[in-house]
Amino acid sequence: MADHQEATVTLPSDPVSVSAARRHVARTLAEWGLPDDSEFADTIRLIVSELATNAVQHTFGQSPTFTVDLRLERDEELYLGVTDSHPRWPQKLPAAVRQDNGRGMVIIRMLAKERGGRLQVTPTAEGGKTVWIALPWVVAVQG
Repeated sequence: MADHQEATVTLPSDPVSVSAARRHVARTLAEWGLPDDSEFADTIRLIVSELATNAVQHTFGQSPTFTVDLRLERDEELYLGVTDSHPRWPQKLPAAVRQDNGRGMVIIRMLAKERGGRLQVTPTAEGGKTVWIALPWVVAVQG
């Protein structure tokens, strides 16, 4: 495999795009050697679902699209980023707040930590943000 692989897709900020983002990520990771039926693949699908849902629901129509970026570095670390053009960064709700949504970032952070990864939010030049997850790549190198 190459030292660096990338895949990107930009989708409309529409609820149907969440499943399209998930399918894109699953296809790409399968091409990179990750078995679709692995726990790691399940974790990544859940993370991308939560991030894409946030990009659709919490930008209040002010981000017409969102972009999903995948990057695999030296078969060691996987980066998954979701970018939107809304300037508001994700908010972590206090545990005492009772509502049906708003727990996505807590779930994402927990899943990343369980897999030895980390979460980071970075601003874009256009005034939006990218929520990045970095995870150790668990696929054995073929060769």
